[in-house]
Amino acid sequence: MPDTHFYRYDEYDRTLVAERVDQFRDQVRRRLAGELTEEQFKPLRLTNGLYLQLHAYMLRIAIPYGTLSSRQLRKLAEISRKYDRGYGHFTTRQNLQLNWIKLEDAPDALAALAEVDMHALQTSGNCIRNVTADHFAGAAADEIEDPRIWAEIVRQWSTLHPEFTFLPRKFKIAITGSPNDRAAVRVHDIGLRLWRNAAGEVGFEVIVGGGLGRTPMIGKTLRAFLPKNELLAYLEATLRVYNRYGRRDNLYKARIKILVHEVGVEKMRADVEAEYAEIRDGLLGLSDETVEAIARQFAPPHLPPRSSLVAAVEALRLEDRDFALWLKSNVAPHRVGGHAIVTASLKPAGAPPGDASAVQMEGMADIADAFSHGELRVSHEQNLIFPHVAIEDLPAVYAALGRLGFAEANVGKITDIIACPGLDYCALANARSIPVAQRISNHFADLARQHDIGDLKIKISGCINACGHHHVGHIGILGVDKNGVELYQLSLGGDVDFGKTALGTILGPAVTADKVVEAVDALVATYLDARIPGERFVDTHRRIGAQPFKERVYALV
Repeated sequence: MPDTHFYRYDEYDRTLVAERVDQFRDQVRRRLAGELTEEQFKPLRLTNGLYLQLHAYMLRIAIPYGTLSSRQLRKLAEISRKYDRGYGHFTTRQNLQLNWIKLEDAPDALAALAEVDMHALQTSGNCIRNVTADHFAGAAADEIEDPRIWAEIVRQWSTLHPEFTFLPRKFKIAITGSPNDRAAVRVHDIGLRLWRNAAGEVGFEVIVGGGLGRTPMIGKTLRAFLPKNELLAYLEATLRVYNRYGRRDNLYKARIKILVHEVGVEKMRADVEAEYAEIRDGLLGLSDETVEAIARQFAPPHLPPRSSLVAAVEALRLEDRDFALWLKSNVAPHRVGGHAIVTASLKPAGAPPGDASAVQMEGMADIADAFSHGELRVSHEQNLIFPHVAIEDLPAVYAALGRLGFAEANVGKITDIIACPGLDYCALANARSIPVAQRISNHFADLARQHDIGDLKIKISGCINACGHHHVGHIGILGVDKNGVELYQLSLGGDVDFGKTALGTILGPAVTADKVVEAVDALVATYLDARIPGERFVDTHRRIGAQPFKERVYALV
């Protein structure tokens, strides 16, 4: 199926990626021949997304703004089967990681990616990383404008940008076009929110200085409303100020959030606006023709309106409890009548969150071709999305996902856990994340119980770098090491919803690995005893405070 509603590489894109593959192939040859030391090779491999983890090399593949074609997903499956161990891990950056790549195979894997207009550029290093976006973009009923258009513009501007290749620290940008924040824009170095002002104009709220990790912070609004065609000039000004004043003497204080915190948002705004005034009338202004040319490539597929009431769907909903629960949790409204957005849960009970085998990836590509115009999305919550599904096709999609093991009706529920790879793979981790997620998932596997508990986001990180976003989990779990023992610190009350973005607060002393499930069970029981109708876990926590949760947890553990 041809890709008719994605950005398509042109000759410049393909030449750049091909030349980078050739360059890296020679660098790997020299490393294997002993002509380069690991110290010399490290910055070269990192610029191509190749990490050295605990047990093997890991290749991080860029999936810009989380959009994939079925053809690309099939290629990812092929690469994982040929060069890895037959599976991949979808991440909170909407990327895919292969955890067992051999160094000698890495150039061939990159060459295979280039065949389908993919690469691993800027998935590592102190540069502007893969730009993320709302995974419902271009399909959501609540959307103001498709943010992928702007994410692609930012991608083109930022790729190998000579001035921002060696920033003080890595830099992450997220964009949403919806009033419901599915991109977590307030916890990024720069978050961009498209909104419509009183005059009916659409522009960006520019949010700067968010981030998690060792020093979590919520971003602050730098510009309440920025005209869209001035986006690149304003980003350039912001990055220049950060590049000029960001800390380079201390790795832990190098992110832009520390700069904003130290100088204050007013000073940061003044410096950015001064820089912006110097360059706004230069070459970075975006003409309407340029934006329209990009936007045309994201034209949605032709979706003739259909009936939203389909007798076969309603009959199956009444007959099959699990299908009814799946419709409730995994199917979202589409902007075109008679269609829906389907989230495939990569969190079946007891499985590592975000993992998919080559067979499962190929099966998902088949579903996309048959029912979603050949298109998929990766969410920062580590699931896959079919953005354009006719309501009449929902039973067939559900059945096909069931055969792959991805029809779990748990999206947004307690077993839809975000988790980093943790100490099973990562050299930076202090503790394991995946086994903890698996035990929690198994304990709460009953779907009826999950839906009774309601929306509850658990996020697990294996170290303070917070790749599992534990700071903004309704329940956050952080793995820590104390004298060689893996312990887990619990936090409550995190959130990324607009107007409610919050960092969780630590509940109390860390608990041992064998007590984590018991502690989570106590937290849930406290919530169920105290909730009033319509309250989510995080709402009850806000209303009654941490003390009732603390008393119940520490009475048990």
